[in-house]
Amino acid sequence: MKKWLLLVGVVIIVISIVAFNSKFYYPSLPVNSVSKREVLESLNDSSKEIVKIAEENGYDWFITRNEQGKAYENLKRMVSEKGWQFKNQEGSGFFFEKDDKKLIATTEMWTGNYVIVQIRKN
Repeated sequence: MKKWLLLVGVVIIVISIVAFNSKFYYPSLPVNSVSKREVLESLNDSSKEIVKIAEENGYDWFITRNEQGKAYENLKRMVSEKGWQFKNQEGSGFFFEKDDKKLIATTEMWTGNYVIVQIRKN
């Protein structure tokens, strides 16, 4: 009986470790080419405030932390560094202009701690 309980305990521990490492408890991502774990590791391993996580379906995808609402400032700073000028925000869309071109960055909360950003590739 003790061997049986020990075996069940070991199985539960192994399953818990695998589940924790896979980050299954986070909501699904809007991109399919990377896992939740890879996305979080890329942000944690980077010294940048906003990190590119994927290129998929004609869009660049980024993630940033939402620490005290800084996520949107990180987005504006990143796009502005590429020569775009922030014009306005409507809902989750951020509108930028450069010369006669327009750029829209769409944001999505991913848990309470992270914001996912989608920008059409130019």
